[in-house]
Amino acid sequence: MSTPPPGWARRLTSRRVAPFVALLPLLLGGLLIGLLGTAERTVGPADELPEGSGVAEAAALAERLPDDATSTAIVLWTAEDGELSQETLQEIQRLAGDLPGGSGDAAPIPSEDGTAAILPLELDTATASDTSEAVAELREQLDSSAPDGVLTQVTGPAAVQADLAKVFEGADLTLLATTAAVVTVLLVLTYRSPVLWVVPLVVVGVADRLATVLATHVLELVGTAWNESTTGILSVLVFGAGTDYALLLISRYRDELKGEESRHLAMARALHRTAEAVLSSSTTVVVGVLTLLLSLTPSTRGLGLASAVGIVVAALMVMTALPAALVLFGRWVFWPKVPRVGDPTTVQTARVWNAVGGLVGRRPVTVAVVSSLVLVALALPGLGIRTGLSQSEQFLDEPEAISASERLAESFPAGSAEPARVLSTGPQEDVLALVESSSAVRSARPTASGDGVVQVDAVLDARPGTSEAVDAVETLRADIAADPDLADTTVVSGSDASRIDERDGASRDRLLVLPLILVLVLGALVLLLRSIVAPLVLVVTVVATYLAALGASWVVFTQLLGFEALDVSTPLFAFLFLVALGVDYNIFLVTRAREEAPEHGTGPGVLRALAATGGVITSAGVLLAAVFATLGVLPLVVLAQLGVVIGIGVLLDTLLVRTVLVPSLVVLLGERFWWPRRVR
Repeated sequence: MSTPPPGWARRLTSRRVAPFVALLPLLLGGLLIGLLGTAERTVGPADELPEGSGVAEAAALAERLPDDATSTAIVLWTAEDGELSQETLQEIQRLAGDLPGGSGDAAPIPSEDGTAAILPLELDTATASDTSEAVAELREQLDSSAPDGVLTQVTGPAAVQADLAKVFEGADLTLLATTAAVVTVLLVLTYRSPVLWVVPLVVVGVADRLATVLATHVLELVGTAWNESTTGILSVLVFGAGTDYALLLISRYRDELKGEESRHLAMARALHRTAEAVLSSSTTVVVGVLTLLLSLTPSTRGLGLASAVGIVVAALMVMTALPAALVLFGRWVFWPKVPRVGDPTTVQTARVWNAVGGLVGRRPVTVAVVSSLVLVALALPGLGIRTGLSQSEQFLDEPEAISASERLAESFPAGSAEPARVLSTGPQEDVLALVESSSAVRSARPTASGDGVVQVDAVLDARPGTSEAVDAVETLRADIAADPDLADTTVVSGSDASRIDERDGASRDRLLVLPLILVLVLGALVLLLRSIVAPLVLVVTVVATYLAALGASWVVFTQLLGFEALDVSTPLFAFLFLVALGVDYNIFLVTRAREEAPEHGTGPGVLRALAATGGVITSAGVLLAAVFATLGVLPLVVLAQLGVVIGIGVLLDTLLVRTVLVPSLVVLLGERFWWPRRVR
């Protein structure tokens, strides 16, 4: 307590400088937010597709086609009871001529069972926004003119795209409001103060908006793609990590106030002690998320760069504006539990954590073995994990495009709603003949041509989203590859083709990025801790946490939520955030243990560190888990899955790994834990 803090910490929190340090980042951040605003970007057709894949090549060819031939909608008329009468079919025929993308002689196709009719339309749209508006207008027109006893729906690629866009209408505001509300409630519960929670919430809130503005402009500047979910995940990450850093700083500040009369000097000491942990933590997260720049998918690379910007902004704001702001308010900001000089410190009052530490100290082998077995048991269900979601499985709430597609498959060939699209620079007649000759194709028709590119829509003899549809696409691709004249100029796209290529791209990303994350995070920890054994222990325990979280989540998904598979991106993103963020809590513990070790020894030092940090790290872990759970407010399965896996992983790391497993391993290793460094 009596060690003088370094000059930079004293200056940052001094009476003269603190007001400027508190206000300047907030004012500058507000100015940048107001002047720049969030950069806007039109999502490109290849942004979500792995580079070099067949569907990415198809998207490039499709951009050469006329705009009015790139958005296919399928209108479905269904008899609510029985069959469509001849009079009803005639009325549908009359209405079809007035539909956008149709013509006076447009002929709806009745089903063989007589219960439904369909009409493919080529909507004249140039952007995703145009598609959404066109589908909405089409649905409104159909609803107002539907014959009695007939249900009208719109499906097809254009409708799926429109329904997906609708998911993100107001999503940023909803997610931000939910995240802020969760953080507010947990901060109030943590501090049990009607005032204190406001200060970190304002600082982190400004950091979040500033991070979104800067990240989108950086992405725009370097030409990296991003989408609607990028800014949503970024907000969750900034709020979660920023609030964790704030909790650590404020906890240390409260303890320092119990041994120092000057709040400025107490904050200087707290800032000095906290800065190393936050620097180590934020560095590992930044290093981890930047590995996504090696992904084949453009939007994934954008998420990695945006997350790195967000973490840097969060750490800088919390380490500058927050300490300066807290010293301006004085001790009363902790009311009603105002810390006074002479009050017992956290180490002295943490009865629960002292009891846990006592158990670990008495039986380190037993604790290490039992906690390891728990992680193994939780990880075992992960051996049966399946990945890959069809379009119908990507929504928590089934949209009209999906329900209409399923109804259409009951009366028409299974692949009618989502035909495979074959694009080629070869002669149209040859391409059509080749597609029609494939054993996987039920029927085919040319749908567009221009600038030397032709498009043929192929109805596959398999229901979209099924394993049979995947096999059909692979068969069609194999048949095309066997043609010596068209193999190099013809590619296949569509929802099932995208599913195949995204699966393969995600598999390649995992094989490259996952090991690289471990190597880089390990390297960062070696440099920051100047040790070899300690980083190895921390990384191994975090990987064990990830595997256990994935296994436990798989049980939740299959037994409680009814998911049959994980999205192909979930394992990679969950690994990234759990390794990067999970190391945080171990860093907070280990840096405090290193501080205690010179006086008390490594074993007793880590137990004292556990008592000192147990409450605040547990609060931080619960808060981070709750913040990531807010991703579930968006009705996309991939975000819900990501929130569940990270939430379970963070809780495991906070309540089991950091609480008992790591301390027990440190006690067993003793001074060897710091090898080759010496701390005594």
